[in-house]
Amino acid sequence: MKKESQLSTRIMRLIMFCGLVLILFVSQGLTAYAGGGATYASYSTGISSIVSPTTPLGIDRTATEVKVAESVDKSSDASSSASSESKESKLVMSNVSQAMNIREEPAEDAQKVGVLYKDCGGKVIERRDGWTKLQSGDLIGWAKDEYLLFGEDAESLAADVGKQLVTSQSSALNVRSEDSEDGEVIGVLGEKAFVDMIEDLGNGWISVDYNDEVGYVQAEYVTTEFKIDQGETIAAIKVREEQEKKAALTKNTGAVSADADEVKLLAALIQCEAGNQPYEGRVAVGAVVMNRVKSGAYPNTIYSVIYASGQFTPAINGTVAKVYNSGNIYDMNYQAAEAAINGETTVGTALHFRRINGHEGIIIGAHVFW
Repeated sequence: MKKESQLSTRIMRLIMFCGLVLILFVSQGLTAYAGGGATYASYSTGISSIVSPTTPLGIDRTATEVKVAESVDKSSDASSSASSESKESKLVMSNVSQAMNIREEPAEDAQKVGVLYKDCGGKVIERRDGWTKLQSGDLIGWAKDEYLLFGEDAESLAADVGKQLVTSQSSALNVRSEDSEDGEVIGVLGEKAFVDMIEDLGNGWISVDYNDEVGYVQAEYVTTEFKIDQGETIAAIKVREEQEKKAALTKNTGAVSADADEVKLLAALIQCEAGNQPYEGRVAVGAVVMNRVKSGAYPNTIYSVIYASGQFTPAINGTVAKVYNSGNIYDMNYQAAEAAINGETTVGTALHFRRINGHEGIIIGAHVFW
């Protein structure tokens, strides 16, 4: 009897050991399967009778395998939610009355890399401690959150200040007076030419603003894109300022009525003062004379300005008169004189010039103008 009892105990232990090994084997296999990316729903039915034998159609929520599977699902859902949130909050708009500085690092003493102007926008790259790293055109840098709009506020402002552009993908796209191929052609857009969009009519035609007229183009030959103003990098600002400075120096100052003798006299002076200088230097000399004529601080005629006491040495020493009387005046000097009389200038409203001697001003050839 004792031997039978011992045998029974051994059999029970063996059965329990085998059962434990089986459970561990199944558990390890399922855990690995969950770690491999399977979701809870894909295999819940298969494991239900093993994990929870008392509820063959249910799941033991406390089982390790189920927790792992559910955590994968939740992580995936959270990732999807974060991705959706990131997508929604990617747009950023400036919230300033004029302009704001963009910096290399998220600190007020960091190097300035550009400027974001009023109503400019971009996309969020990163957010940290009250600062946002953004990209707006070629400009990439950090801006303080207090000067920015995000989410719905940014989208609302962008909708107000942005433009929907229609860009031609055809080398010669007809703009018609109505949404029909029978409509009168009121203009033609070359490839990559763009205009403001008014409305997508949904019938294969898009209405556009063409030279302040409502025109229609076929949708299949264009692309549409929403545009908002972008910021400027420091490098772009420097280039623009140089261009603006140059434009200011060459802005037409207005023509002055002059007869043939005055044109000839100015050409003679230019030949004496800048006959060996580049054309823009000759125009500059003529412009100085004309700027004086217009200024009110000098005589108001070409002759009086040129022969004003102590002003132009070639006029005072008789050289200008000799050149004038000889008639041997080069065409380029006549051209420069006529340009200056017509208001052209390469030195803005400068009233003085001399050979370069360290004086600050606009340098052209051997002269400095101010």
